[in-house]
Amino acid sequence: MNPTNDAKNMRDRLIVALDFPETSEALDLVCDLSGEVTFFKIGLQLYTAAGPEIVRAVSGTGAQIFLDLKLHDIPNTVSKAVSSAADLGVSMLTIHLSGGRRMIEAAVAACPSHLLLLGVTVLTSSDETTLREVGIDSSVEEQTVRLARLGAEVGLRGLIASPHEVRTLRDQVSEKMTIITPGVRPSWTGADDQKRFTTPREALENGADRLVIGRPITAASDPRAAVRRILSELTE
Repeated sequence: MNPTNDAKNMRDRLIVALDFPETSEALDLVCDLSGEVTFFKIGLQLYTAAGPEIVRAVSGTGAQIFLDLKLHDIPNTVSKAVSSAADLGVSMLTIHLSGGRRMIEAAVAACPSHLLLLGVTVLTSSDETTLREVGIDSSVEEQTVRLARLGAEVGLRGLIASPHEVRTLRDQVSEKMTIITPGVRPSWTGADDQKRFTTPREALENGADRLVIGRPITAASDPRAAVRRILSELTE
């Protein structure tokens, strides 16, 4: 395999989470990582603080946007939100699969072909205790597969799942489904609030298509060096 092409492939598979409270910090990081990263994730914290303008600002740098809003509402509201996100020109958008069949169907129907709609299965901060607290007696893996199958049945093309469940999803749901994994943390970083995580290399070996990494990069003293270290470990 050509090392240059391999490195570019890995850059395209890495998504850096812009988990910041304001626009200036996010844009500073995007500029700092120019040429190193293709995709950036804008989540609830930053989107709530800065709104659609942060999406336009990051897109204006040439980066591609993963808008991680985890939509979960009545079908009509989610359908309109998907249309609005598509109009912003984002590449990827999340919905919660726990919203049920009708909500997922409405989201899929509103989704244009250029937008990859991703169904969130079970959050990486959740475990069996968390599920029992909300009345779900299944294991994390069982609930993840159940929700993923529901999404696949109504035409969803992508999933968000812990790297621990990726192999099972490939075997029991679909080999063709795009699977993006949060809960990814290099071995040289400290702990956070995620309970089900792996290293980046382990996540890819398990079958993930793309990796979402936040604090190991955004909290690093040199984010660019952190990205290069991660990419180097992935392409060794």
